[in-house]
Amino acid sequence: MAFDIGTTYSGASYAVLDPGFVPEIHGVTRFPAQQRVGGDSKIPTIIFYDQEGAVRAVGAEATQDSFLEEAGDEDYVKVEWFKLHLRPRSLPSTHIREEDIPPLPENKTGEEILADFLGYLFRSTRLYIQESHPGGVAFWQSVEQNIDYVLSLPNGWEGAQQAQMRRSAVRAGLVASEAEALKRISFVTEGEASLHFCVQKGVTRGAIEPGEGIIIVDCGGGTIDVSAYVCKAHNSFEEVAPPQCHLEGSVFVSRRARIHLMQKLQGSRYRDDVDHMTNIFDRSTKLSFRNPASPAFIRFGTARDKDLTVDIKSGQMKLSGDDIVKMFKPSVEAIMNAIEEQRLQTTTPIKAVFLVGGFAASDYLFNQVVEQLQPQGLQVTRPDGHLNKAVADGAVSFYLDHFVSVRVANFTYGMECLTSFDPSNPDHVARSGKTIFRPSGRIVIPEYFDVILKKGIRVSEETEFKRSYHVESSVPIKSRTEDILCYRGRKEDPKWVDLEPYMFSPVCTVVADTSSIPESETTQQSLDGMRYYRKEFDIILLFGMTELKAQIAWKESGGVEKRSPAIIVYDSLVEAGA
Repeated sequence: MAFDIGTTYSGASYAVLDPGFVPEIHGVTRFPAQQRVGGDSKIPTIIFYDQEGAVRAVGAEATQDSFLEEAGDEDYVKVEWFKLHLRPRSLPSTHIREEDIPPLPENKTGEEILADFLGYLFRSTRLYIQESHPGGVAFWQSVEQNIDYVLSLPNGWEGAQQAQMRRSAVRAGLVASEAEALKRISFVTEGEASLHFCVQKGVTRGAIEPGEGIIIVDCGGGTIDVSAYVCKAHNSFEEVAPPQCHLEGSVFVSRRARIHLMQKLQGSRYRDDVDHMTNIFDRSTKLSFRNPASPAFIRFGTARDKDLTVDIKSGQMKLSGDDIVKMFKPSVEAIMNAIEEQRLQTTTPIKAVFLVGGFAASDYLFNQVVEQLQPQGLQVTRPDGHLNKAVADGAVSFYLDHFVSVRVANFTYGMECLTSFDPSNPDHVARSGKTIFRPSGRIVIPEYFDVILKKGIRVSEETEFKRSYHVESSVPIKSRTEDILCYRGRKEDPKWVDLEPYMFSPVCTVVADTSSIPESETTQQSLDGMRYYRKEFDIILLFGMTELKAQIAWKESGGVEKRSPAIIVYDSLVEAGA
């Protein structure tokens, strides 16, 4: 099962793996209370809670007129856009303030809300399978203990967001424990899922040849995700540039529309209708807008609604094409800038650009991209079919097919550690006031960043990145807990954490129980005859899949290598070199 929880709309897809049969990807095309059913079925990413924090309605149920009347009478709390509360704060978002995003209920966290929504998608998918497959209930009972899950997430979401989603999946009942979640839940970026959708639908065939590149632009409700790949052979691709994520999805066009309406209707008796008008704009005007030379209309009222001073006549408000263009402009610019950056970061000739996602259904957005890229010799395409199902279907294809064999590191990863003091090194001399004496008598300097995996490195699924370290202590060393840091700055070779402390952040913690190593093998003697303990170990990063993993490796008696399990925790000093 694959779940695509979008900022504004969500969907689910699945495949049954039956020996002897080619798997077929199915989309869930029927949800409770959904008025329209069919291949493009999706549900609004909305939840209503009562004042005690209990779920009262989810998805299409939360948009029914009868329920909305009840919600108003009972003072239910509406929650939407909650996905954006989970975003990494490191994502560029200077145009967004926290108050611009609808707040969470006081008694709920984003993780808890995600769990409630995941649980709803799971139950809806279960019901759909039971109703759609022959012998549905019996069939479900035969597979319910053997389900793997794929959760999609924007290109810019990181390990911390993956950990939150795992915990939410456990809370939702998809799996019984976090240990089970590590085995049965995998992640795929929305960009890579969209590539799989395009390949699986056959739209890349004929568009590019081996050696040529393709850029996938997933235009979603909250984010614009841009990824670049080179075609190596039939249905075989490699990532050629660090994927990008921009908070400029369709909801921000609607947000700009709301600001415009509030300003224009200031002092008008229709000022209280701004929220209703914004909803109409979001559902209709935004997607139907095509021609900047023509006005657009928000049909919100009746024939008696009229205020010519603010362009309201016969129950509709007129907006100039120029005003609509301004609302779209930041999103269009984000797409074009991202495409240009992807092209600059690779020597692979890019031949085609594919737009997918619900926002790609906007003819104006699509035409703007076409007008700017076609003169540069690029093909710009929207795959046939239901664009909003691309990620959910593509996530299942990712699990089945693995069309991408090489990915590119988004950031530089490494360890903050000690390094031996070198009086001939100006950087060391500048930090001489920070020197530390180790139990062995050596002089070292802290806040040194030792790179394990550099940004932009292309990594195959089986590649391991290993660096050796050691630790000294005056007491026996029974375990090691190490933080893996991510550098987000612009330096190609960062060496010192103290120069840009806010550019370094922990991405995961690895834990190793080294108590089984005999003390005799770790005991050392310093120059002054004092006894101390030293242990050597390797930090290993595995980046081949869409999820970063880390391990600690060490030698036990007889030189046998032992590795920690990949314990990922998001949230004693070590020295570089063994």
